[in-house]
Formats: sequence, C-alpha cells, structure tokens
Amino acid sequence: MAASCTRLTLLRPHTVPLLYYRTRHCGDSDTRAGTAKAVSFCPPVESKYDWIGPPDRYSNLRPIKYFVPVDESALERKLRELRQETEDWNQMFWASQNLTFIKEKEEFIVSKLNALGLGQRDEKGRKRTLDAEVMADFYKDFLSKNFAKHAVYNREWYKRNFTITFLMGRVKLQRALKKIGWK
Repeated sequence: MAASCTRLTLLRPHTVPLLYYRTRHCGDSDTRAGTAKAVSFCPPVESKYDWIGPPDRYSNLRPIKYFVPVDESALERKLRELRQETEDWNQMFWASQNLTFIKEKEEFIVSKLNALGLGQRDEKGRKRTLDAEVMADFYKDFLSKNFAKHAVYNREWYKRNFTITFLMGRVKLQRALKKIGWK
C-alpha cells in the first residue's frame, strides 16, 4: 500500500453533518508523475456507509464507493447497480466534454493571438490571455455547437434520476414492510 492518504467524506444516512475521514490509497493506484489514472480509494472493510472520494482531474466529479450490505435484496442490488452505472456514465460524459472544451479553448486562444500578431507568451515569459469579450464569443460558439449533445445528456440524466428516485422509493417501502413483518 502507498503511504499517502486521501481525504474522504462519509455519507451517513439519517445524519446531517458530514464527517471527514482519512484513509489509505489502494495498493493499485499509480503515484508516478504524469500518470492519468483516477485516484482510487478504499473505505475501511467494516464501514456500512457510502464513501465519496476526491474529485477526478478531468471530470471534476467525485467518485462514490457504494456500501454493499450482506443481506442486499435484488431490488437494492438493482438500485445500487443503476446508481453506479449512472455515476460511470456521468464521469465519461464530463471527462470527454471538459477535455474537448479545454482543447478547443486553447486552439481558439492561439488562433486569436496569431491573428493579432502576438505570441503565446509576453516579453516577461507569462502566458497571454484574451479579454472577457473575446472569450465570450468562444463560449457562445462552444455552447451552440454542443447544444444537441447537452440536450441528449439532460434528457438521459433526468430519465436516469427519475428511475433511481422511483427505485429508492420502492426500496424504502420494501424495508418498511420487512421491518413490520409483512412478506
């Protein structure tokens, strides 16, 4: 196991305050410079809660390790798997979208600076930037180009969240009926 630690947030059902804990990285995480692997983390084996890890460097989303109870029902397993699948889908979309945005933004800045006859660095070696009005054109064009992609994403996001919410209600009902002894 690596010696470094990661700060994690523990999600406890039925409690408002979020508690912060530290845990070790999994032994399979690569700590060499320049690696693009996502940070992996390992909640303690005895934990009975979901754990949230540090933000991913590309998507800016925080990965979740879901608790798997020993007596998990088929409905609870279906809910957990759908939540995990949605997390993975969301991670892939935003990592791809953010990388595309960064690449296109850099290309836009370089092309504008070249059109103005300026280099990417000033006399003191600092990276040149464009003013907000020029960048607003890029942001508008980027959003317009990706409007259909975002519309499809939003439809799918709402559909998945509605299904997750519905399954959560069914799981709560199943647990309540089990608690009162109804089969």
